[in-house]
Amino acid sequence: MTIAFITGITGQDGSYLAEFLLAKNYQVVGLVSAKHDIGGQNIAAIKNKIKLVSGDLLDRNSLAAAIKQYQPDEIYNLGGMTFVPKSWDEPSLTFDINTLGVTRILEAIRDHAPKSRFYQATSAKIFGRPAESPQTETTPLNPVDPYSVSKAAAHYLVQAFRNHFGIFAVSGILYNHESERRGPEFVTRKITQTAVKIKLGLEKQLTLGNLDDRQDWGYAPDYIEAMWLMLQQEKAADYIIASGQSHSVREVCVIAFSYLGLSYRDYVITDKNLIRKTEARELLGNAGKAERILGWRPKTSFKDMIIKMTENDLKLLRRKS
Repeated sequence: MTIAFITGITGQDGSYLAEFLLAKNYQVVGLVSAKHDIGGQNIAAIKNKIKLVSGDLLDRNSLAAAIKQYQPDEIYNLGGMTFVPKSWDEPSLTFDINTLGVTRILEAIRDHAPKSRFYQATSAKIFGRPAESPQTETTPLNPVDPYSVSKAAAHYLVQAFRNHFGIFAVSGILYNHESERRGPEFVTRKITQTAVKIKLGLEKQLTLGNLDDRQDWGYAPDYIEAMWLMLQQEKAADYIIASGQSHSVREVCVIAFSYLGLSYRDYVITDKNLIRKTEARELLGNAGKAERILGWRPKTSFKDMIIKMTENDLKLLRRKS
């Protein structure tokens, strides 16, 4: 039986990946931290089908012990600090988790499980304010905040360990991918959740930053398959995973509110204080390499994704109220 080890298993990507791998008859081992116990609801339905081990990306010994014990065929590093504003508050911790955490895993693979195949979750934010659009795997990196700098450093570390030690290690440069399990601090989920609260009379308005900000948004369960495909190849390589389409925050509002029979114009207000000064702008990915080599293409449209998220928030909040 193929064994997969997942850090961040309780997060959006980790929980979807665990379900995906279980359907392929993998034995799934997940790392959970007592210090950062979040997202337990995401794995509630599969908890009896997976093995959970205690550990932390900050703790080298816990990572080494787990990798040495289970000798996983595949290791997916989906843990880490993922919210850009938080990285400005705690840059040292961001680097310790997102960069040194990757080093700790790579060292454990080198020392205890050299045949393991490693997937690193790299963010499209590493391109920052790119000189070209759409971006490809050869676009120069230009990170603009502690989060993206930490991810860029980890991206280079993966390449270095791959080239120097011959480890099968890859980075998936994933553009924004959302789902029903997205945290409420992210703008898409903030919109769908608050729109539902307004519909149910629980809130009166939604405050956002720049409605014209644009992103390349895809559906997380589609992107999970790409991670797996990267580790099934003969040769280790990095890939951009993206929808190749640009949509605005305003479009998210239109779809979510319209689905609920409302007009966003009646409820959405903007606050300049919510506009990030150094945020990456208008990132757009070219996933041509992934389509060509992995045979991967996104399946879920932007509109369907926002509707799925809105429907789910409606179910959740109706249940609570």
